[in-house]
Amino acid sequence: MGNRLSKIYTKTGDDGTTGLGDGSRVDKDGLRVEAYGTVDEANSAIGIVLTMPSMTPFIKDSLTNVQHDLFELGGELCIPGHEAIAEEFINRLENDLDHLNKNLPPLKDFILPGGGPGSAACHLARTIVRRAERRVISLKKEDTVRDEVIRYLNRLSDLLFVVARILARSENGKEVLWSRKA
Repeated sequence: MGNRLSKIYTKTGDDGTTGLGDGSRVDKDGLRVEAYGTVDEANSAIGIVLTMPSMTPFIKDSLTNVQHDLFELGGELCIPGHEAIAEEFINRLENDLDHLNKNLPPLKDFILPGGGPGSAACHLARTIVRRAERRVISLKKEDTVRDEVIRYLNRLSDLLFVVARILARSENGKEVLWSRKA
């Protein structure tokens, strides 16, 4: 385990910089910090989803694993050259996604975010994961980022979409479908 903070405020970031896991200092608005900061935001949003009473044990276990994965993923982004996201993480997401999606009806319409508190929170988490994915892709244009990181985030947004569909059905009895006439 890393260092324990005995004092929460260090004042080292008062100049607009932050320390990366390798000890180097970078601007707080740099691409790398934006990427792992958005991953942290996504993890927090998933934490909100996990507080919903509509959670099934399978979904709760899946999303709890995701929270641990995202902590590892953030570490990979925070420490240049560090590798944490393994192929088995992506495989687990795909297996969970297949398991959860198999009993849902095929999509014929666009779904609006909503359907109940858990479903809405899950859609919010999904959009934050999509933003994290965009931030990681921006970082990859300027620095090294492994493909596994992007693939993980892509699968995670799919998983959250399916979980939102399930929660909408359990909370509201149905999903909220887009119905605007063109």
